[in-house]
Amino acid sequence: MATLQEKVQTAVDKIKPMLAADGGGIELVSVDEKAGDVKVRLTGACGCCPMSQMTLKNGVEKVIKQTIPEIKTVTAVD
Repeated sequence: MATLQEKVQTAVDKIKPMLAADGGGIELVSVDEKAGDVKVRLTGACGCCPMSQMTLKNGVEKVIKQTIPEIKTVTAVD
């Protein structure tokens, strides 16, 4: 049985090709299992893009929450 951290990493790995197509990337920073919070780091073009918040909420967070319903929030860190 996969841990929550492993499930989130798998979801992040599915997102990577979409971001890479635009010159960006994503790294999983942490998973707080009790709070259902995931922290990620947007890299490359996504790290400095003015649309990164929209990418985070409408792309990354949506995919992770659909895949893993116990996740409540996804936030970006520097």
